[in-house]
Amino acid sequence: MASAASILDHLDRDRYEPVPIRIAKDGRWHLTTVTPGTLAPAVTLEQRDASPDDGVETYPLARPGTTTLLTVSRQPDGESGAALTRLALDVVFPVLHGPYGEDGTMQGLLELANVPYVGAGVLGSAVGMDKAVMKVLFAAHGLPIVRHVAFLGHEWRGGREDMVARVASTLGFPVFVKPANLGSSVGISRAQTAEEFVAGVELALQFDRKVVVEAAVPHAREIECAVLGNDVPEASVPGEIVPSRDFYDYESKYLDGSSREIIPAPLDEDQSAAVRRMALDAFRAVDCSGMARVDFLLDSRSGALFLNEINTIPGFTTISMYPKLWKATGLAYPALLDRLIALALERHAAKQHLRTSLT
Repeated sequence: MASAASILDHLDRDRYEPVPIRIAKDGRWHLTTVTPGTLAPAVTLEQRDASPDDGVETYPLARPGTTTLLTVSRQPDGESGAALTRLALDVVFPVLHGPYGEDGTMQGLLELANVPYVGAGVLGSAVGMDKAVMKVLFAAHGLPIVRHVAFLGHEWRGGREDMVARVASTLGFPVFVKPANLGSSVGISRAQTAEEFVAGVELALQFDRKVVVEAAVPHAREIECAVLGNDVPEASVPGEIVPSRDFYDYESKYLDGSSREIIPAPLDEDQSAAVRRMALDAFRAVDCSGMARVDFLLDSRSGALFLNEINTIPGFTTISMYPKLWKATGLAYPALLDRLIALALERHAAKQHLRTSLT
């Protein structure tokens, strides 16, 4: 919601007519008159979740046509009837992190409606969310990734001891244990022992049916690079995250405020060029479009660089890494929004020339 508020604040009102839509925790859509900025980040999570929606109910139409949304304005309590209206959207800017927003499901809905939207398509979004499949594609393109193991919940429940032995022998400790499909470092833990590994898997399986276990990179530095474009993407200057904890977990990202960002990252010319080149390779490997933030791990002693993951809808507040990296590269926040919307329209227009039938 903080990202959505920032985007709404910086859209040029001479060019765009913003239509804020809030998706509640129960999955219902609302055309809201409450701007996201009044709900985040100044209020607590509990207050935000309890805040009532004062807008009308909205239903997306998963079919092509001039109507994108049907909105229902119900009468006050005690009165019967409701007003039904239609609304057409020119382009959608999904500001949704994690499952059901960044994983291809929302993108599939918008594809069915034949509406232009910002960011990666169904395939790029889905692969960008699934860390196990993502690594398969990275490896197929010859990109350096850390040693890892992926398994499903039923495999864990049917052979826990064998899995512990496998990880200990092939990866060794410490390892990072992650839900395959999530974001914001939710459900991630660092395991130094077999006992911590078991606890980490049990935590990860609370969030996803698939788990990815990665060997820890010694002396790791966390490097990030922003990518922008469709068929001919561009890479920003790299930046570095200096986490306030053992690794860049949820608390260090959002709660304690002690992590530091260094832009541009203190890298030599060859290292910086390698990061930017590999970011573009990763972007193409998962068939991404629009935008992505690509994360790396750099062994500060050996100089070995590993591709960690790609994020297809990165944080988008003015202090988030993706916009800050582009600002440092010479593209200000409002101009970045213009580029992303133009890229969405460009990708959509190109698709309209494809045949959908033999006749």
